[in-house]
Amino acid sequence: MADPWRVLLVGLGQIGLGYDLQLDDSSVYSHARAFARHPDFVLAAGVDGDAAGRAAFEAHYRAPAYASVADALAAGVAVDVLVVAVPTAAHGSVLRAVLAERAPRAVLCEKPLAPGLDEARAMAALCEARGSALYVNYMRRSDSAVIEVARRLHGGAMAGPVKGVCWYSKGLRHNGSHFVNLLEYWLGPLNGHRLLQPGRRWGEDDAEPDVQLQFARGSVLLLAAREEDFSHYTIELVAGNGRLRYEQGGRLVQWQPAVAGALAGYRALAPEPEVLASGMQQYQYHVAEQLAAALGGRPHVLCGGADALATLQHVQTIIDECTRT
Repeated sequence: MADPWRVLLVGLGQIGLGYDLQLDDSSVYSHARAFARHPDFVLAAGVDGDAAGRAAFEAHYRAPAYASVADALAAGVAVDVLVVAVPTAAHGSVLRAVLAERAPRAVLCEKPLAPGLDEARAMAALCEARGSALYVNYMRRSDSAVIEVARRLHGGAMAGPVKGVCWYSKGLRHNGSHFVNLLEYWLGPLNGHRLLQPGRRWGEDDAEPDVQLQFARGSVLLLAAREEDFSHYTIELVAGNGRLRYEQGGRLVQWQPAVAGALAGYRALAPEPEVLASGMQQYQYHVAEQLAAALGGRPHVLCGGADALATLQHVQTIIDECTRT
């Protein structure tokens, strides 16, 4: 067996480390637990400015943690895979610091790639120059149910064109981009949009609009929920031969085919839906599986840098339109 890929994890917050410290062993929500458990990877080191986070990382994973990227590199940490899990505004500086001294095989960056398009393009160009494959952690794409839906949509088993409704919250850039990217994976390129309501601002650089999205294989109404009331992340797609429901943030995915009705000439949805197997309880482990496939030269479904840039471009265009409205 080949030596495992050595992972430098920069950012020991919730997605980097913290989520799984609050959950039982059956869950894999963090990068740390995902790469620690996957046999093709080993945690080489963690980096975070917070001493408590470093202590927790070292205690749980028996790997060194450093206060800065500079300290980790000075200590001679080898990097096959760089994971960037710091706040978005710091993504570029972390990438530049590591790639100035190392040339990892792959970079896995949290979404969105950068606060703005210019920074995102510069990051993608730097990765290309260093020979580092760039991926963005739109983790829903790696779930088994999502992959099966894509197979059926692309193969015609779910007949297009489709119409749909998607609910998101916590900002179009910060969280809605997950669903824009997922719908691009399912329905093909986003060819246009129509802003329905600019909605409220979310932080300094984000918004929560209602918008109609036109994809190659259909159209979806993207609607903003209110996170302070409750989390609500769902998609309903109505195809020519049935209905897909993506519920509970992807933990429940159902397909209801259209069947013959009781009266001649009528068709209705089957009363008992088909439940597609989902692995969202271990979503970050499935990202690690896909990354191992990519590093091994096998097919994968990760979001590459070019696709992430396309998603960010669409999202930024919509947010800019909200600002002008």
